[in-house]
Order: sequence, then structure tokens, then C-alpha cells
Amino acid sequence: MFARLTTLFLIAFGISVFAQQSPTPLRKTIETEQRSIRKDVPLTNSIRKAMKDGTRDFSGKPGPHYWQLQTDYTIQASLDPHTQTISGTEKIDVYNNSPEDMTRIVLRLDHNIFRADVPRGFSTPAETTNGMIISSLIVGGKNVDLKAAPAKRGEPAKLAVFGLTQTVATITLDEPIKAGKKTTLEIAWNTKLPGGTNGRGHRMTQRWDSTLFQPTQWYPRLANYDDLRGWETSTYLGPAEFYNNFGRFDVSLTVPAGWIVSGTGVLQNPKEVLTETAQQRLTKVLDSNDEITIVGEEERGPGKATAPGKTLTWHLVADQVNDFAWATSPNFIWKTTRATIPGKGAVPVHMVYLPTRAKYFEKAGQAARHALEFYSSLWIPYPFPQLTLQDGPSAGMEYPMVINSNQGAADHETGHQWWPMTVSNNETRYGWMDEGFNQYMNILSDADSEGKPYDLDGIGQRYGNMSGSENEATMMWSANDAGTGYGFQTYGKTPLMLSMLGGIVGDKAVISAMKKYAATWAFKHPSPWDYIFFMNNELGQNLEWFWYYWLWTTESVNGSIQDVKPSGKKTHVTIYQAGQMPSPVVLKVEFEEEGPALGTMPNAKIIDKNTAIVAWPVDVWFSGNKTFEADLTFGARKIKKITYDPFGRFPDDDTKDNVWPR
Repeated sequence: MFARLTTLFLIAFGISVFAQQSPTPLRKTIETEQRSIRKDVPLTNSIRKAMKDGTRDFSGKPGPHYWQLQTDYTIQASLDPHTQTISGTEKIDVYNNSPEDMTRIVLRLDHNIFRADVPRGFSTPAETTNGMIISSLIVGGKNVDLKAAPAKRGEPAKLAVFGLTQTVATITLDEPIKAGKKTTLEIAWNTKLPGGTNGRGHRMTQRWDSTLFQPTQWYPRLANYDDLRGWETSTYLGPAEFYNNFGRFDVSLTVPAGWIVSGTGVLQNPKEVLTETAQQRLTKVLDSNDEITIVGEEERGPGKATAPGKTLTWHLVADQVNDFAWATSPNFIWKTTRATIPGKGAVPVHMVYLPTRAKYFEKAGQAARHALEFYSSLWIPYPFPQLTLQDGPSAGMEYPMVINSNQGAADHETGHQWWPMTVSNNETRYGWMDEGFNQYMNILSDADSEGKPYDLDGIGQRYGNMSGSENEATMMWSANDAGTGYGFQTYGKTPLMLSMLGGIVGDKAVISAMKKYAATWAFKHPSPWDYIFFMNNELGQNLEWFWYYWLWTTESVNGSIQDVKPSGKKTHVTIYQAGQMPSPVVLKVEFEEEGPALGTMPNAKIIDKNTAIVAWPVDVWFSGNKTFEADLTFGARKIKKITYDPFGRFPDDDTKDNVWPR
């Protein structure tokens, strides 16, 4: 009490409480002599809760109490090409595997992004529509009054729904879904697929005229519900993608006879929808790598392209998937080849495309085959029974067993079958965990397809030219809200990050750890912290400092050789790091041809008789100094050249000062 009264007295009389302390000097220069190195990653409330509950832990593996929701869909839908409308009914079995009672259900109605009165990001629908129109909603056998207002605070719980005109709707429940129990939603709905030339962005155009339809995110879906933050309620804005629960899809699609249907899932009724000729051709597709024509350009209409009739219902089933997409057209050419999955065997690779666009599919089967086989060896075997490449206005988008792509993006989109279709991260928040990983592994796949070793040198260094931009969102900022920085944040930065990681622990070690990560989290929902701690454990060192600077900041290293002073048999090299991100010190030392034999250093690797690589760990910077004296003790041989970061792995905006002599 006395101390508090004294402080108040001093303040009242204008006397600084801190007058006896030495003030910190005001900043007068761009560069500073010291920096504070953070060596741990932030833990948000959501991950702290998960760790407390035992669903996640510092091993990076699913915790002993890990759980996830399961949602099984049964959908009957029909397409009317004249109105460009899909009408459907669906049943969603919701298994509450959480330890808590569920008092509400959140629906994702992505097609409401085509309405004129919803928020939207950097995308433009090809056409304004009425969005997703829900005509009937039943929960647990009870009809929901679509016009009733939810209960107000203090009132008894009430079965109601709000937000049906937005991309996220919420159903409040009068009786909770008990932990470990199941309920069923029944929904009737219709939606028009937008078409035209004004669409900008993936998924914004879903048909060409009335003769090719490419429905995506086309039915009412249950939002993901997980142990981190419950329901994922982020608004669908267009660029950022999705985060769904795993489950079984049993889907029946009715279209005019003569129209070919492709999609997620294995066709259950080929005898009802295909000609005998097409059925026979399909029996041969796994025999070789040849492309087999299932339906050719001249085979058009009921009885030729498909079984006869007025309409046909295609029945497809997919197990353990997190979404369902499809395409249909009366003009599709249908070709099929195979990919041979290591440890699994051959799976069919289907392609459906318009005759006028055949040139875009000449190498598509080959590209998809290579991707399936290469990524199966790189990570884990492709888990699904088939893959289909679908032609249409969206030429770069992915769904389970389906990629809306031609040969141009076949490798990248096929890669998404691993992330997020198998390892299912939250794309709305952490897009780098699928798009970024994919960009990284595409580098490896491209090199393999060309028959040469991959090369990640120089990639990490590039980030120094981008670091510090005010338009760049950090990778841990919600991808859904990244604005103009979305592309680099979500796609571009991760390969640079993993290049630097490879420069620290070795590229093979990074790939090996990620391979185990994929196997551990297959068909589960990892968070960034799970990835971080899993990688730390597999790589055998605490790399939280590394993850912090790459994921939570936009800082760089900006290292340089500041001075070199020979002193007898030693050479003192002064290394300076201007940025806030630290890195190991790696020097390439090149010696003159003539002179005494090179001595040895415990942290050096002799490359040849005139060259050595010397490295010091990152912790030489942990004291906060920006300069480090690197002593070279190779003996009396004269040094010709020294290069800092010779493999270009550490972010640097000016590499001219990385070399001595200048």
C-alpha cells in the first residue's frame, strides 16, 4: 500500500517514476546493433484448448483423445439444361463424435456467392443468380420453419435457421445432438449454375451455354466441426477454398440420355447408363498404358453415347471423401488410361473433354499418370480407386478423385489428391498447408518428369526480395482474409520456406519427414501446430524459431560478409545479418591452387582440394547480436574467395555483398 501511495504521489507532482532509470536511446538509424530472436511459436487459444483436452500434443501426432465429425451424404439430383438448374434432395447423417453436445448445426451454401447481396473477395461470378434456394429442411425428423426467427437470449432453445441467403447458415436446435449420437438432416434445394463470359476466378463459371456443366460446391454442405474451434464459420468469399468433414457419398444424378457424366465416386450402374460397347471398352483400360476411347467423337446421343432413353440416372458412390464434384455434357469424348500405384496396382485415369479442345488433353493422361505414380512414391500411395480429368470453364480446381483440369495443370491438381483430399487441412485459414505444399512438390515432380535431379537452391533466397511488403499477409493470417496477398501467401511462399528448411537439415530429411506426416494425418485434420511439432520431432531438433519467422512474420535474413581479415594461419570473417530472421552461417571457401595442404575444421566439409563448405548453427545469433566472427582455421593456404549462403537458401535482398572480395 505504501509503495502504491508513493507512486501516486510522484505522479501527482509530475515526477517520473522511472527518472532513476537509464532511458533507452531513441532510434536514429535504419539498422540496429541488436535484435530480439524469438525461439518459440505462438499458441492460440484454439490449440491451447486442444492440447488441454488431449486431442493434440507436442508430438505433432493426433492426441489420445483426438476425434472428428463424420458426415454421410445421400443425394438425388437432376439437371435441367434448359433452365441450367440443378434440383435435389439430400440426406446427411451427422455423427457427433465429439465429447460435447451439439446445440447448433452450420451449413455451407457456397452457391449463394452468386447472389448480388453477399460479400465477395477477388472473384466475379459469371452470372448473378438466386443462389442456393432451400425449400425444405428437416432435422431429426422435425420440420424447420424457414421463416421463424431464432430464439432470443433468455428464451428456451428453438429449432430455427438463419442465414439461408448467405454462404453460411446456422440451424439452432431445440434439442442438442448428444455426444456420441447421430442425427439426420433432410434438405430439398435448387440452384442455377452460372454461365457467361464475365466470370473471374475458379468456381465462378460452372457451365458453357447449356451443353457443358461443371458443378462444384453445388449442394448444401455441413461445415467442418473440429476440436480446435468447433464450427468453421468463415464466410465463403471465392478465392479461399474449403474445409469439409470426411464421409460417404451416395449420389444419383439424373441428366438427359446421351449426356456423359463424370465425377467423384465409382459408377455403380454401368449397365443402366452405358452402351454395351462402352462397357466392353472399360474392361480393357487397366491392361496397358494406352489410352482407350470409351465414347468417341462420332458416338452421340441416346443409344450411342449412352444407353437409350429420355433421361438416365448415374449412380456414383465414394467412401471416405470430403466433397463431391461432377461434370456432364452431350459432347464429351471419354478416354481412359491407367496409372500403376506402388504397392496398390493399377487404377483408371478418365478424361472427359470437348472435341474442339482435344489438343489440351493430348498429354493430359500421361501427365496425370506420372503425378499419381510419383506422388504415391513421394508421400503415400494414392488412396482412391480412380481419377478423372474434367473439361470445362474451371481449368484448375480439385476435388476428391476429380480434377477440373487439362494437361496444363494436371500435375498440380493431381497433387491435391494428397493435400487436402487425403490430409485435410483447413484451407479457409491455412491455404499454405495444401496449395503451398503442392507448389513445393510440383518442383520435385517436374524434375522427375524431365529425368533430372530436383534443385531447390536459390529458391529460399528469393524471399528477401519480397519480404517486408505491406501487402503481404503472413502465412498464419487467415487465407480467407489475405486480400491481394492471397496468391503469394497461399501458393508462393511455402516452397521458399521449405527450401530454407532443406538448407538447414537437408532436402531428403524434409521430404522424409513430410512423408511420415502424410501417413500419420491421412484422412484427419492437422493444424499448423501439428505440422510444426511433427516436423520438429522427425527432424530431431527444435525449429520453432524457423517456423515463427516464416509463418508468423514477413521478416528476412539479409546476410552479408562485412569484413575479412587474414591473421597468420587463421582468417577472421565478420558476418552481418541485417534482418530479423536468423539463419545458420554457411560459407563456401575457395583457395588458391598453390600452397600448403588444407587443415581440418570440425564444422567443415572438404568438397575438393581447393574448396570447403563451413557451417555454424543458428544459435550463434540467439544472444541478439547482428554480427558473428567466423574464424577459418584451414592453415596457411591463401583464400581466393568466400561466399556466404552459397546455395541461396536464406532470404536475402542483395546477394552482391555475400561475396568476398567484392
